[in-house]
Amino acid sequence: MGDDTTGSPTVLVVDDEPIVREVVVSYLRRDGYRTLEAADGRRAQELIEQASPSLVVLDLLLPGMDGLSLARWIRARSDVPLIMLTARGEEADRIVGLELGADDYVTKPFSPRELSVRVRAVLRRAAQGTPAHESLRFGDVELQAATRDVRKDGRELHLTAKEFDLLWFLASHPRQVFSRDQLMEHVWGYSAAFDTGTVTVHVRRLRGKVEDDPSSPVHLQTVWGVGYRLAT
Repeated sequence: MGDDTTGSPTVLVVDDEPIVREVVVSYLRRDGYRTLEAADGRRAQELIEQASPSLVVLDLLLPGMDGLSLARWIRARSDVPLIMLTARGEEADRIVGLELGADDYVTKPFSPRELSVRVRAVLRRAAQGTPAHESLRFGDVELQAATRDVRKDGRELHLTAKEFDLLWFLASHPRQVFSRDQLMEHVWGYSAAFDTGTVTVHVRRLRGKVEDDPSSPVHLQTVWGVGYRLAT
């Protein structure tokens, strides 16, 4: 690794396939990132505790500790951005991973170029954060930008980093309808993904936290055939 990556974000790549790690690391280094590698969950835990990476790329199919277990371990300790690598047909695992707080996922076989673009987008969004010293309110829900706190009727809600970003964005544009593609671009930071299920899962999770009756949402509304909006 050259000196040109000094001070750059560090990406931990966790995958038990050496060729996958080699290709991903090559693209990430070419784009200026520092990299760390782990072939299993235990080594990944050690590197996360020792090096505090800026982002983790995590394959769900790992020997020993599987990727979902490692994702739970990570989320219990940190809000570090997390991108999952999943195989085709593992929709259930993708949904569980997103519900655990993963920021995004890429389906194998994937383009290393696409993965690098997503890494850049997720890191950019994490760095931008939200405006300081500002709050938003709808119904009995209040959001504080500086602390990223969310309260419903005075009770603290526990949101993942990306759930907060999505809710803040929608609350900042009350009653405006956004398609899934638009939300991917504005909240996740890149043009429409091949599968916008990421948005659907996050909206469902948010409804379970901010709505009195998630099955009949008052605020996080679906506009059929178009997308989502937040009604105040």
